Amino acid sequence: MPDAPQELDCSIAATLEIIGDRWSLLILRDAFRGVHRFSAFQEDLGIAKNLLSDRLRRLVEHDVLERVRYQDRPVRYEYRLTAKGADLSPALISLMRWGDRWYAEGGPPTVLIHDHCGTPLIQEVSCPTCDEAVSPRHIRSRKPGVDV
Repeated sequence: MPDAPQELDCSIAATLEIIGDRWSLLILRDAFRGVHRFSAFQEDLGIAKNLLSDRLRRLVEHDVLERVRYQDRPVRYEYRLTAKGADLSPALISLMRWGDRWYAEGGPPTVLIHDHCGTPLIQEVSCPTCDEAVSPRHIRSRKPGVDV
């Protein structure tokens, strides 16, 4: 696996180095929706083959996706989320929610539901000590090891 991005003092910058372009995010969206094969990514996204190859290679290189052989003759691979890739789910949901709020006239084009009961999901940040929802206005940052 390649070295981590250089800006380790900012996790957002480091993350954007790996997944920060439009195509990579849309590939990840499709992977979460169950798309795994090159041709299916290409068909769904309308992306040029060379761009798709490049983005898939980069996501595999950074252990966000893994190549899994599904056919021997001819040899063919599909792309599966790794644990590292699956951890991006809350970030993609946040981007989706933001787009739903600010750009989806007439309501969200897609609603995320719980597969067991069909209830639409909510996403919130909560404090593990107080067990309360925390709004963006009440979030602060600090360096690790520094007391509040």
